[in-house]
Amino acid sequence: MTEALINVEQAAALLRDAVATGTPIAPLRDRVENPDAATAYAIQEANTRHWIGEGRRLVGRKIGATSKAVQNLLGLDQPDYGMLFADMAFGDGETIPVARVSQPKVEGEIAFYLRDDLDGDALTLADVMHAIEYAVAAIEIVGSRIADWNIKIVDTVADNASSGLYVLGSQPRPLTAFDPVLCGMVMSCRGEPISTGAGIACLGNPLVATLWLAKKMVEVGRPLKKGDTILSGALGPLAPVKGGDVVELRISGLGAVRCRFEEEA
Repeated sequence: MTEALINVEQAAALLRDAVATGTPIAPLRDRVENPDAATAYAIQEANTRHWIGEGRRLVGRKIGATSKAVQNLLGLDQPDYGMLFADMAFGDGETIPVARVSQPKVEGEIAFYLRDDLDGDALTLADVMHAIEYAVAAIEIVGSRIADWNIKIVDTVADNASSGLYVLGSQPRPLTAFDPVLCGMVMSCRGEPISTGAGIACLGNPLVATLWLAKKMVEVGRPLKKGDTILSGALGPLAPVKGGDVVELRISGLGAVRCRFEEEA
């Protein structure tokens, strides 16, 4: 007998259960009704509303799939996005409880902090640059509630764009202090390089990626606001991590950010 397909609310509940138990689930793409991007974002939004209702504070957004290679892998024709909550944020040098993230991997990014809202029609790159107060180097710790990272568009988007935690650097810089396109990135683990890249790898320009996000957030009714943090997308390949690892990210012009992953029990 063919298993009945599940709806948006049922899929959202499965993902919440995976978070609560730490046990990844089978891919959603073959289990949900109308398995397309709209359904995936509806699942994500259902959980966003749930978590806000539970008292979590929405503090920003993340942009994913900012390289063509990743888009092709996931079956996307544009980036995707996820929500950032306050309890996902860690500071430079903090110890990360590795059990908080399912199947963790790290990637190096530029984070932007907004001093103004990005709302309204016909937003431009100039609007984005004016709204950014500062940038910092950031380590995004991505995770997947889908078993074995067996993901396509429906799976990752529904799963809050495979979000986990993030670590913000403590050396804020204005946009005039570095080149967001040509800045180089090196991420190391236990002193050995594990990922290299540059700003240009992020949709050609992390500011262009942020403009895409700002327009998309207006479109879906969750516009970016003053005080929001934006993880603008990976500058290089992601890499797996485990308990005991020490990760350092350096971005030219933005300094370094570091974190240590708690030893697993």
